Amino acid sequence: MDFKARPLPVPDADSAEFWEGCNAHELRLQECRACGAVRHYPRSHCPNCRSPEARWIKATGRGRIHSFVVIHRALHPAFQEKVPYVVALIELEEGPRMISDLLDFDPNQVRIGMPGTIVFEDVERHPSIPHFRLGESF
Repeated sequence: MDFKARPLPVPDADSAEFWEGCNAHELRLQECRACGAVRHYPRSHCPNCRSPEARWIKATGRGRIHSFVVIHRALHPAFQEKVPYVVALIELEEGPRMISDLLDFDPNQVRIGMPGTIVFEDVERHPSIPHFRLGESF
């Protein structure tokens, strides 16, 4: 795939640590120091208690499909060669949910509750991209 044509993330102050973790092939999540809620996506305040105090924790990278959709029409030309592909809402072992695409799996075989793990795709001069790979039960 041509990475120059593909839209890629641009880290900001809230997400920089998350993307640094991805570059180290670690899934990092924020944990609120006030109430203990673990969250994803990265943000400046806890959505549970509004505290601005958080620390970063290393997540297991394991989760299960909570919901998914099969994409049959590419919404960007760079993804045309991937259709059909699956975009899933992954419920992480630590509690929060994150959106990811699925790698190396037949879209017709995907089911809610299937386990898997986060894997990382290294992209030159950009943050590594997290993806979800099914079948690695925990």
